[in-house]
Amino acid sequence: MSNPITPSRALDFLGRVCLAAVFVNAAPGKITNFAGNAARIASKGIPVPLANILLLAAILVLIAGSILLVFGGDTILGASLLLVFLVPTTLIFHAFPFETIPFLMNLALIGALILAITRSTANAAPNFRRVRAGAFDRKS
Repeated sequence: MSNPITPSRALDFLGRVCLAAVFVNAAPGKITNFAGNAARIASKGIPVPLANILLLAAILVLIAGSILLVFGGDTILGASLLLVFLVPTTLIFHAFPFETIPFLMNLALIGALILAITRSTANAAPNFRRVRAGAFDRKS
């Protein structure tokens, strides 16, 4: 049984791509300036060895969460991973001292991820192999 690509499913996919783009965009800077980012984490009172581990974990979560959010069979795991990254990051880096714009931007992203979790559409990513197979089945 094929799941046709409806306008709703296409918009859902586009929304998840746009949401994930924010996180995908953050990963390269964390990788290329690993030492600087680890030092920023350590400046918040976290020991340097732990800061390095947390930064590595953040990079992995950003990449895996983004991929799962866009291409996963279910958006819940990807959005949850990104929330695991975003909530503590927002509290540690933007709440104390309060930074209005970054805090509100992260708050909006948290809201979007919560919507992705609560309105998750299983198998929402277009599966063009299934669509092509369905097209061939109709011709027979």
